[in-house]
Amino acid sequence: MIVIDGQKSDVNIHSFENLEQVFDDVMKRGYFENRIVTDVYLNEEPFSEIYPHQSEDIETDEIESLEIKSATISEMATSITLELYKVINIMAGGGKQVAELFRQADDAEALELYQDLLDVTRDFLGMVGNLRDTFSLKDNQEFTNNIEEFSSLFTEMSEVLENEDWILLADLLEYEFLPSVEKWKKVVSNIREDIRSSSKE
Repeated sequence: MIVIDGQKSDVNIHSFENLEQVFDDVMKRGYFENRIVTDVYLNEEPFSEIYPHQSEDIETDEIESLEIKSATISEMATSITLELYKVINIMAGGGKQVAELFRQADDAEALELYQDLLDVTRDFLGMVGNLRDTFSLKDNQEFTNNIEEFSSLFTEMSEVLENEDWILLADLLEYEFLPSVEKWKKVVSNIREDIRSSSKE
């Protein structure tokens, strides 16, 4: 038996050889059109592939039950925006911590954390950019302003880093990076509104 989003489906598992064929058939039937699969439960246990095409190696004789859960693209995007709020807080906390470490002359640890902070910031900007491109129906001026502000700030911080002026870098993090990070909350809030609007259409 296959349960899809809480509903029993008429797909007969045992008319297939393996789990991958079952997945292919379910996809072809259009159950997940404009939806994203979020969870798969195989014999009431969470299932995700450890290696590519692992589902091909699972014969249907081994399957007692299969449940597939999905969400709309809008629902997924909304949950991503909630994660982005958490990332903003991580960036703010990281910026504060790096600034403190530079002031305490703990340069080695500060530089290591600073690199992590750059990676998190880069990933964050990529996610926000993708969401904006997919859902934002309005030309978001705040997004553009924040990107420009971040861009010039990171250029300045790179130059300061090259000069190894750790105290100036701490100042930039504390007095410019942290306020700049806070502004992203408004952008994420705007994107959430755009997602809501687009899902109603």
